[in-house]
Amino acid sequence: MPASFASRVADPGARPVVLDGGLATRLEARGNDLSSHLWSARLLLDDPAEVREAHRDFLAAGAEVITTASYQVSYDGLAAAGLGTADTDRLLRLSVATAREAVEPAVQSADDGPRWVAASVGPYGAALADGSEYRGDYGLSVDQLRAWHRRRLYTLIEAEPDVLAIETIPCRAEAEALLAEVQGSGMPCWLSLTNVADRTRLGEPLAEAFGMAAEVPEVIAVGVNCCAAAGVADTARLAVSASGKPAVVYPNSGEGWNAFARAWDGQRDLDPADAAGWVAAGARIVGGCCRVTPDDIAAIARALA
Repeated sequence: MPASFASRVADPGARPVVLDGGLATRLEARGNDLSSHLWSARLLLDDPAEVREAHRDFLAAGAEVITTASYQVSYDGLAAAGLGTADTDRLLRLSVATAREAVEPAVQSADDGPRWVAASVGPYGAALADGSEYRGDYGLSVDQLRAWHRRRLYTLIEAEPDVLAIETIPCRAEAEALLAEVQGSGMPCWLSLTNVADRTRLGEPLAEAFGMAAEVPEVIAVGVNCCAAAGVADTARLAVSASGKPAVVYPNSGEGWNAFARAWDGQRDLDPADAAGWVAAGARIVGGCCRVTPDDIAAIARALA
């Protein structure tokens, strides 16, 4: 029987786990229009087979974990598009099933170990589609954030992914809310914040947010994503020291998202060769986020081989 995802991450003698890269980036490169506020969730609704094939592109590049297209799927967001609660439940389950379809052939043909599905749990700000996941200035309490996340979180758990990817969390309150909801569920997860140096996007000490995960057994790794590649090794060390858990890191390409222009700008500065340094700093789960391509993931996989 293949090792569970949690046991692989916890095994210091095993290779680090390679994540996929930017799903939306790959879907656009394949010729898909993601200009709606639902991003890849719209394509999951209209053409799930195309999402599956984008997943397979990352698997072919060496990714061992496929992240579902559920980041932008929320009850509020789909309601604004005229879809009901049952439709949202269906799409959340479909995101996991589509990723599982992509992974199964890879598992059958892989010579070097299993492949896993991570169900993406994006932040509240992602549903607003206004860039607020990069600010964290929601003005909501921990209890309000818990209530907002609850149904989506447990619908994803019921779809039976291998792990939850709680990702791009910009503030301590939202991290606290999600940790409270996942505690006691028995579902392994990682907690990944988005940061600027040693601060959350809202400006709070990053170590405090990492530290909240220390006593939550479901959390198997903590770290950062959707961030600059520079400084990732330092952040990985901070995550390990603050939480006592392995680190997860998957930075952007270096380009920045302009929420008002709805476009990327800036220069790429991701060097996949740096991944070895991230692992030396304590990262056990390594990949890429926005604008990171299958070619980048293949280079990261080679750097960690």
